[in-house]
Amino acid sequence: MSYLALARRYRPRRFEDVVGQGHVVRALSNALEHQRLHHAYLFSGTRGVGKTTLARILARCLNCETGVTPHPCGECTACRAIEAGRFVDLIEVDAASRTRVEETRDLLETVPYSPAEGRYKVYLVDEVHMLSTSSFNALLKTLEEPPEHVKFLFATTEPEKVPLTVLSRCLVFALHRLPAAEIEGALARVVEAEGLAGDAGALAAIARAARGSVRDGLSLLDQALAFGGGRLDAAEVSDMLGTADDEAVYGLLERIAANDAPGVLEQVGALGQGVADASDVLDALAEALALIARRQLVDAAPLPAAAPEERVAALARALEPEAVQLDYDIAVKAKGDLGLAPDPLTALEMAALRMLAFRPEPSGRGPSTPRTAPRRAATGRDDARATAAAPKASPEAPARPPSAGAPADSGRTGDPPAAGASGEDWETIVAALDLTGMARELAQQCALVAREENSIRLALDPRRQQLLTPRLQAAVEEALSAHLGRKLKLRIDVGEPPATTPAARQAGREAQRRARARDAIERDPNVAALREAFDAEVLPDTIRPEDDAAEGP
Repeated sequence: MSYLALARRYRPRRFEDVVGQGHVVRALSNALEHQRLHHAYLFSGTRGVGKTTLARILARCLNCETGVTPHPCGECTACRAIEAGRFVDLIEVDAASRTRVEETRDLLETVPYSPAEGRYKVYLVDEVHMLSTSSFNALLKTLEEPPEHVKFLFATTEPEKVPLTVLSRCLVFALHRLPAAEIEGALARVVEAEGLAGDAGALAAIARAARGSVRDGLSLLDQALAFGGGRLDAAEVSDMLGTADDEAVYGLLERIAANDAPGVLEQVGALGQGVADASDVLDALAEALALIARRQLVDAAPLPAAAPEERVAALARALEPEAVQLDYDIAVKAKGDLGLAPDPLTALEMAALRMLAFRPEPSGRGPSTPRTAPRRAATGRDDARATAAAPKASPEAPARPPSAGAPADSGRTGDPPAAGASGEDWETIVAALDLTGMARELAQQCALVAREENSIRLALDPRRQQLLTPRLQAAVEEALSAHLGRKLKLRIDVGEPPATTPAARQAGREAQRRARARDAIERDPNVAALREAFDAEVLPDTIRPEDDAAEGP
């Protein structure tokens, strides 16, 4: 016996077998149950969502020998004949190949005749929007006053091309694309019925590639089984589909989180050497970032079965929520710009490098993004603008306030070293450490609690506990050991620091510098003249001290 494709073998034969489309199934079932039958139905939706499948099930419901029912028996002559495609009273027409008005008139000439076998004569017209205007006009009169024994079932992927005069004579059901989770569940049931071992990661990749179409998902599953010799492996399925697997995508995000530029370039290069398409990689990056954001903001929110929970959780702790949101926007925007890039790999590489280069400014630190051109500090009537200048101070685009990581009393810059510091102050030690990126941020958000010969204990500000990951703690421990010239054991506890952290001290000094700069602007005679001449107003948030004004009076 010849092989039957999965999409045909597992085509639903009852309403209960239909995946998704519950709103349509419920409406049709209730209409059949209460005998409220319309003479024309139109099913619209993208490919593979069940338009003709629902139409055939409805034809069985109308002609089952047990009576009009939402639960056809499947055993009677009519049910078996419809299933086999040889029921004489089910006339299926492909409108794409029968667009001429003469063919439509020939079809309509059979409408007045009674059914030969069944209860109703059912006309199933697929891709009805392909009919010509003359064909639609010929159909209108029949649709308006059809015989009682006739039912019309139309299917189309482009309902907007069907004339309103036809739509108004039909019950219109819009079928939706299915979520990837529903398609994955349907594929899992098929794999189980076939007695195969299904890799969850492979099924998830196929479900995503199906783009909302169950039929496409089953066809891709068939292809994957042929590609893998009857087995499903996530890496092989990714190769077949030309997509990036989770290992590559999350590996790239982990290198971005670690501020590892060489590693990012290496990972992008590896993706470029494979079969992964840049568009699919950007899609996968956006999906991964969406899961990370979900975990950050709603910790109890469930993740898809195939998602690597531990890696998502680790990245949720390591990345700033603002950085995740920005990186998501970068990935989505980069996909839209693929056609403008010199080549897809360059577009992917630049998207990854943007995620490295443009980071939201962490609280308690100086700007980490390129500084913008200075804004003007004064505004006045008639759209007059004035630029205020003062000694060692200049207005500039405002930075984010350091409130997220700095306590309210961050101005305490003279706190003594914590007990056990015995020598260097912790801020001095951090400044000397060979640390960059998030590892330095972790050290700056801690305060020294105790320091022994071969161990150091720190307290991390609870508001910054997402920084505490094994990888970052190990980096700080290694840098401390190298700085002090001996192997140290580092312990970091989350709790209120016993002294002001280096990040808070830096934020306090920055606040003092800004206050002095604002005072200098207020006392500057040029600013006073601009105010008088133009009724101008100083915008305090746009004032930022120049670098050489750090400690000046």
